[in-house]
Amino acid sequence: MKRWAIVVAALLIGVIGLRHHSRQALAQGSAGWVTLFDGKNLDNWNPIGTANWKLEDGSVVADNGNGFLVSKNDYTDYDLKVEFWIESKTNSGVFIRCTDPTSVTGKTAYEVNIWDTRPEQNYGTGAIVDLAAVNPMPTAGGKWNVYEIIAKGDTFTVILNGQKTVDNVKSDKFAKGRIALQHGKGVTDESGIVKFRKVEIKPL
Repeated sequence: MKRWAIVVAALLIGVIGLRHHSRQALAQGSAGWVTLFDGKNLDNWNPIGTANWKLEDGSVVADNGNGFLVSKNDYTDYDLKVEFWIESKTNSGVFIRCTDPTSVTGKTAYEVNIWDTRPEQNYGTGAIVDLAAVNPMPTAGGKWNVYEIIAKGDTFTVILNGQKTVDNVKSDKFAKGRIALQHGKGVTDESGIVKFRKVEIKPL
């Protein structure tokens, strides 16, 4: 009898654990967020250019070269969250609605900038280059940061560490496209470090 009671108790514990796991999975699914990068692999991304991307300590890191990690899928309307770390001198950014996955530039996409030492500070960190300026410019160097980028139709909002830096700016230049994470050259070709450790997207 004692052995049977132990078996029954183990089965009950297993069922309770399964229900708890199912509730967790349902909650995550109902939230609508999809993980594009979790620090473990680059299955959802294609590298282009010369940046020396490598997986390191739960992040993808680059400290040399000029290039991008480009998502394998197109996206239209969404809420995007990106966790990143840079040095102040690092030229980086999150490019959205990239229309050419083999050539990512400010002419083929919107650039949500990450660059504390950009010569034209109005389009530095927190800005959408040539579309939405920031003044004063926030800084991101030397710490982990969270970008939240909302693209819905022709309207864009950018939030950096809880601070809204772009508020419902409008542009109909690009309707959909890829997402790209950048490591770029500095003013004097001096490269800094960029790290990305989490990228999540929620279709709207």
